[in-house]
Amino acid sequence: MATDAHSGSNERSIDTPLHIEGTNHLEDVVSDYDVVLVDFFATWCGPCQMLEPVLEGLADETDAVIAKVDVDEHPQLAGAYGVRGVPTLALFADGEQAEQHTGALPAGRLRDLIEGYTE
Repeated sequence: MATDAHSGSNERSIDTPLHIEGTNHLEDVVSDYDVVLVDFFATWCGPCQMLEPVLEGLADETDAVIAKVDVDEHPQLAGAYGVRGVPTLALFADGEQAEQHTGALPAGRLRDLIEGYTE
């Protein structure tokens, strides 16, 4: 049984990427779930499009929540996290930012990254 993003439960992850609607929404998701991988992306970005199915698989396979922030819709949010290029992936664990990587990473590396914080 998956929870929805607004239930406030961190017992289980949600199994599809969650589109962030603004700063407060991102803060709520990061505080409500143990491990959150945030994908700062743009719809026009080729590497972002290639990363999409990888992130969808990770959302289903791992205990992490995969959150997506469209940098064109939320430029202030991207700026607040120092995003200079897309895709940028920020990993949050226990409410704090733990890692940030710019560029598309392979599925295995992302899975290892997530599992390092979910075990």
